[in-house]
Amino acid sequence: MDRRSEPNRSAIYATTLVAFLAIAGIAVVDPILPAIGEAIGVTAWQVELLFTAYIAVMALGMIPATLASGRFGFKPVLITGVSVVGLAAILASFSDNIVQLSVLRGVWGLGNAMFFATAMVVLVNLAVDREWVVGLFETALGLGFAVGPLIGGLLGEVSWRLPFFVCGVFMVLALGVASRKLREPTNRQAPVRVGQIFATYRRPAFIALCVVTAAYNFVFFVVLGYTPLFLGLDVIPLGLAFTGWGLGLAAGIMVIGHRLAHRIGAVQTVGVAIAGLLVCMVLFATSTSTTEALVVLVLAGLCMGLANANLTDLALGLGSSDRRVATGAFNLVRWGAAAPAPIISGKLAEQSLSLPFWVGFGVLAVGVLVYLAFAHLMAAGYGERVLWSRWNRAAAKTEHSAEEPVGEAY
Repeated sequence: MDRRSEPNRSAIYATTLVAFLAIAGIAVVDPILPAIGEAIGVTAWQVELLFTAYIAVMALGMIPATLASGRFGFKPVLITGVSVVGLAAILASFSDNIVQLSVLRGVWGLGNAMFFATAMVVLVNLAVDREWVVGLFETALGLGFAVGPLIGGLLGEVSWRLPFFVCGVFMVLALGVASRKLREPTNRQAPVRVGQIFATYRRPAFIALCVVTAAYNFVFFVVLGYTPLFLGLDVIPLGLAFTGWGLGLAAGIMVIGHRLAHRIGAVQTVGVAIAGLLVCMVLFATSTSTTEALVVLVLAGLCMGLANANLTDLALGLGSSDRRVATGAFNLVRWGAAAPAPIISGKLAEQSLSLPFWVGFGVLAVGVLVYLAFAHLMAAGYGERVLWSRWNRAAAKTEHSAEEPVGEAY
């Protein structure tokens, strides 16, 4: 499709830029986690509170943010979210202990909930081509995850406080872009009710997608939250390591994810992604050198990119016809399942450095089993097929034909 036919390109690109800055702000913390723990004298599981507090509040904030967008409009909620993130990030740079940092990361998560509850819906409503705009959004996320650790590593070499402060400055810039360029969708919709969000979970295909996504996102944040401690690298090498992970993620989204979905379907592409990530968990747990773990980290990023390129689109296709409701219901599960992963990993690491990866393997294995059992439902709801459902139908047809007399109606 010719992008010149998109009448709201300026607003779409502005929203995407804000998404990039928001994700870079999340990922900027990765390379400075060990430095924070050393500077303020806390254990691994305590420093993981910076991730868990952020994600937990973000998950819980999705529903009120979705309701607020229905009542006050998308742009005011989105701008408020960006403002809250910027303020929390700047204040975090002046924190003296893990409690202050964790509380401010929670406030940061609330701001991001306001943003993520509205940004995708704004983009989809402003765009003519939904697939293009979802791909653009996920690409911004991938690039944010690639650039954030690099910034965190370079600035964190000076002080662990500096990345937080610079992230706050980024969000102030994003606020300027958002206030000038963002547009409210012209088709004003009725306010969202809480019952509408929870009613979405009555759809079997959507429930299956949510279970698979919950297992996947738990592992996503085992990798993102725990691996910085597992690798034991200095700040700048750690920043470069997670830049490699982010580039793998971006490549999975931009280069492979949608192309593979066009060939084998979005549902089967997600299957390839979670199977690959399952292997990565084993490779992490059994790695014997830093070099080996770094290679696995980039490979895990690639697998995650394949998943991220398609999960959001599947949620919009299988959830409620009201995209605000589908997004709210999906993000509640997506982030809610991720919240305990970092702190659980930190506690497990006290027993064994490889144990968090084995637990991640077990959680994702459950997701893989659910995927194998219900992928045909997701595919049917999305207008696709999965290969093994064809095998099942062929086998059933052969068996039935052998049992029925010739000439009898099938």
